[in-house]
Formats: sequence, structure tokens, C-alpha cells
Amino acid sequence: MERVWKDKKAILFFLFPSFIILTFIIIVPIIMSSYYSLLKWDGFGQGTFVGMNNYIKLFKDEAFIKSVKNTLVFALTSVFIQLPISLLLALVISTGVKFERFFVTVFFIPVIISTVVIGQLWMKIYHPEIGILNMFLRSSGLDNLTREWLGSKDTALMASVVPVLWQYIGYHMLLMYAGIKSISADIYEAAKIDGASWLKTSAYITIPMLKPILKVSLTFAVVGALKVFDLVFVLTRGGPGRASEVTSTLMVETIFKSNSYGYGSAMAVFIIIECVVLYMLIGKLIKTDEVT
Repeated sequence: MERVWKDKKAILFFLFPSFIILTFIIIVPIIMSSYYSLLKWDGFGQGTFVGMNNYIKLFKDEAFIKSVKNTLVFALTSVFIQLPISLLLALVISTGVKFERFFVTVFFIPVIISTVVIGQLWMKIYHPEIGILNMFLRSSGLDNLTREWLGSKDTALMASVVPVLWQYIGYHMLLMYAGIKSISADIYEAAKIDGASWLKTSAYITIPMLKPILKVSLTFAVVGALKVFDLVFVLTRGGPGRASEVTSTLMVETIFKSNSYGYGSAMAVFIIIECVVLYMLIGKLIKTDEVT
């Protein structure tokens, strides 16, 4: 019993620094934002307590509702486009293709590149005159399809979505690739002896056994999409005419440009609640076997 107690003290000792960091970087700011969201405050001086008025105002604010819809577009495309592509790449690369490690590294490179650099790269790709996308369309005789991709209300949102999907495909691919590699080779050998094709092996063995990793990737993709900010801010700053505005960019604009710190804090709390609710929903929808 004494040994167990000593182990517990060691555990507490090593967890204490992480607990302190978690408290002051995450928990305390959340509590402070929750308090500020109940105030009418410009960030200076004394705020006026307004209760739930800021939250009521959120759902009457067309700009906010538009930003939530745009954020959900990021989340849906992450789930139905980004993750399937990542899964397909992981399945193909894990079969032992030539230069396997090279492909894993290449697909992961966008993840480690600065978001500002990626934003600048895609701004060049989308440039109406010298951008590679419009140049390709012109050279293919499709001049009528050329657009000012980031400057048009019709295309700005999806033009912002594509770089986000592209950047993190490699991240989810690596998670899934590692999960596939952890599956025992004996299982695949048995399936091969039974005459199972690659498609059947993937559908009936790999993907079901990859369920815990898929749940993690789905959670990261959805929560990451709900918090998306930096790439959208670099590319469009939410424009033109709020066409690509997401909740995070609107929150920053509300706090730092409009000096509505209380109202902006209500948006921050909404994002937190949104992430927690969807995280719990994913946990309920995708059940995985707990290891005991």
C-alpha cells in the first residue's frame, strides 16, 4: 500500500506542471471570457453587467449567423472531403508502395509549414493575373472559368476552404497510416490466404480496426474546423463582404476593431460550447471498445 501511495505522489509530482499550465492557459481564460461575456465592456475601464443580453444578441446578428454557417462549411468539408482523401492515401501508401516513407514525408510537409507561408502560397495560386490556377484555365481554353477567386463573394469561401483541407490532409493521413501499421500482419496474411482482395481487406479488416483512430481524426477535424482562423485571416480577412467570414475572424474583429470586448467574449464562449457539444456528439455516435 505504501508503494502505491508513493507512486501516486510521483504521478502527482509529474502532472503538477502540466496542471498549472492547463489552468493558467486554458481554464482561467475560459472562466474570464465567460465572465466578460456577461458584460457590456470595451476592454477599458468598468464594464456594465448585462447578463445574457450578449448571447441573445448573437442569434439576432446576421453577421454572426453567417459566420457560423461558413464555419460549418469548413467542418462538413473536413469530414466528407478531407478525411476520406486522408484515409485513401493511408490505405494506399501502407500497402508497401515504392518510396513509402518518401510519400509519407511529402504529404506531411504542409502540416509543419507556417500558416502565413501557406496563405501567401495560395494567394499566389489564386492571383487573377499571374496565379497558376487561372493560367492553367487560360492555357486549357477555359477562359470563362477564370475568376478573382479570393475577391469574389461567390468563390471566396470555397477558395478559403481548399487550402485548409490541403494543409491537414497529411496530418490525418499520418494518424491513419500509423494506425494501419499497428495492425498485426498475421491478420492480413490470413485474409490473403482466404483470397480476400485489397478492397475487401480494407473494407472488412483495416477500416473497422482503425475505428479508434478514425474517431480521433474526426474529432480533430471537426473541432479544428470550428476554430479555424489563421489561414482565413491571411487569405481574405473574412471578406469580401463577409463572404468567407468565420466565427473566429468575426470575434477578433468585434473585440479589437469594434472594441466590443463583452460581445466578442460571448462569441468565444459560443465557440467553446460548440466544440464541446460536437466532441460529445462524436463520442456518442462512434463507440469504440475500451481497453481495460
